[in-house]
Amino acid sequence: MAKKILVAICVIVFAWILEGNCSWPFAGGSQAPSSFADLAEKVRKSVVNISTTQVIKDHPLQPFFGPDSPFKDFFGDEFFKRFFGDMPKQTFKTHSLGSGFVISSEGYILTNNHVVEKAQEIKIKLESGKEYEASVVGRDPKTDLALLQVKPDKDFPEPAILGDSNTIRVGDWVIAVGNPFGLGHTVTAGIISAKGRIIGAGPYDDFIQTDAAINPGNSGGPLFNMKGEVIGINTAIVARGQGIGFAIPINMAKDLLPQLKKGKVIRGWIGVMIQDVTPEIAKSFGLETPKGALVADVIPNGPADKAGIQRGDIIVKYNGTEVEDYHAFSRMVAATQPGTKVKIELIRDKQHKTVEVTIGTMPEEGEKLSEREKPLGDKVKGWGIYVQNLTPEIARQFGWSESETGVVVTNIEEGSPAEESKLKPGDLIKEINRRKIQNVRDFKQAIDSAKKTESLLLLVKRGDHTFYVVLPPLEQQK
Repeated sequence: MAKKILVAICVIVFAWILEGNCSWPFAGGSQAPSSFADLAEKVRKSVVNISTTQVIKDHPLQPFFGPDSPFKDFFGDEFFKRFFGDMPKQTFKTHSLGSGFVISSEGYILTNNHVVEKAQEIKIKLESGKEYEASVVGRDPKTDLALLQVKPDKDFPEPAILGDSNTIRVGDWVIAVGNPFGLGHTVTAGIISAKGRIIGAGPYDDFIQTDAAINPGNSGGPLFNMKGEVIGINTAIVARGQGIGFAIPINMAKDLLPQLKKGKVIRGWIGVMIQDVTPEIAKSFGLETPKGALVADVIPNGPADKAGIQRGDIIVKYNGTEVEDYHAFSRMVAATQPGTKVKIELIRDKQHKTVEVTIGTMPEEGEKLSEREKPLGDKVKGWGIYVQNLTPEIARQFGWSESETGVVVTNIEEGSPAEESKLKPGDLIKEINRRKIQNVRDFKQAIDSAKKTESLLLLVKRGDHTFYVVLPPLEQQK
């Protein structure tokens, strides 16, 4: 009797599942939420629309050839001066839209730096339609973050809950809330597509990629997880792609909030120029795997120099944490409070070494070098590179000190290995295969001594910085 009852129960449960009353994980059942309505209702009040006004001076006709005009590249100052003379510039107001979200009952609002960067006036609007005047408390262009503040009142919404972006996984459901195209509060849903994306937006790229629809005007708005916690700040889109949006991890913003509230972000610095360890460079340095950050240059009297770090060292650990690549190392150093002592493990001449570095304060960035003409020189066969001795005339032409040593790259053949390795005219070659170069004769001897099956490891100086370049063996170029 008991067996018959058990069989009957199993039949009933199985039939109930087949009728769609329950997802069946082994039969492709969906685990998607049945609705995002409750979640959207819970979080949307903390999201604000941001409108900014910027006052600019320009020619009276310039608004007709504004940034959206197909003729914008043809109608600059020279155009107006040539056809209309010295027309006096007039003052115009331009407006832009973005999003943000409340993070404190004190009136703090987090958004993107590019939303408010050049604004003279900033207004935020709540979902209820109520508006507030806002001011910028702090900005950080390198991470595209900005902190605003308004005077809160009884109608001011509860702040959003900030989550932990380190715990999210690829495939997790998320919703984005913002102000796309000025349409007001809009909710879109998707999943986490990838983590740790580097898209060239800044030196500390570490983006979350999502396929939740993000459009112009969504910038600065929050990306929520299913608990209603902010895990990202919607920042960028791929204009020609669909379902590809990027958000700043909220943990990055949380780390910078104390400094943003003080009005300025101060980063750690050790005074090195670094680059990735490519498979070619790893082979040249005798490494088994291409991991770590290669020190291409050390700034004299900087923290790294004082600690004994040298050009050619490969940094593999930072305070006990493995260094995957130079992006990870840059973020680690920048996030460290100046004055902190850290241990850095490195590889030098295939030997592991640990040094202690006192983190300094990152200085302001210097100016970029201008482009110069490209004279010819002695051609290095096979690699498509021309070099010359550093004569006083060549030194002046390329902006080098006459006390510098090495040979100057004076021209690069199109489609050559040198061009593919990103060498440029004006670069100064200081070493070949770790051998110092004083002049063209040294350069040619180093080239001749290299076997056809060997790569060339060049130490190159450009401006105030040095870096390594690997040229492929001659045998591979046939």
